[in-house]
Amino acid sequence: MPKVTFRALDGDRTLDVVPGTPLMQAAVDEDVEGIVGECGGNAMCATCHVYVPADAAADFPPMSEAEDEMLACTVSERRPTSRLSCQLPAPQHDVLVELPEEQ
Repeated sequence: MPKVTFRALDGDRTLDVVPGTPLMQAAVDEDVEGIVGECGGNAMCATCHVYVPADAAADFPPMSEAEDEMLACTVSERRPTSRLSCQLPAPQHDVLVELPEEQ
């Protein structure tokens, strides 16, 4: 099973995640600090903001217009690598995402 690593300022948290599971859902199910998911994965709150390394961007579907709009509302800085983890299905291989300082 692929591993997803959530990198935060205070350390990494690595989970075994079934491919296709939204990263936000996996994080919430395992109480990963820094992923809130207030809207339950509907791309309506931006509380599951993550930074995807540029070399992993192709592992995920393209950003939708709704996701792009929500990323304009993030508490932490929006970067070119910003994504909502509720919109990112776990790939078939290991992946790392970085968490912002706050949601």
